[in-house]
Amino acid sequence: MNAKQTAEHLNMSVAWVYREAPRLGLSPYKFGNGRNAKPQFKVSEVQAWAKQQKMPAA
Repeated sequence: MNAKQTAEHLNMSVAWVYREAPRLGLSPYKFGNGRNAKPQFKVSEVQAWAKQQKMPAA
């Protein structure tokens, strides 16, 4: 998934994906060099990361 698709899947903004996802452990795969690099995320990794974020039952 590209950054926009990842943002839609997580119901977050694209800016959040670029800024926070790598810091929180959701690492992108980069294709290209420098400013032309395109971050891509594996669907299975995004889904696994999202499941880890589940809040505990009260």
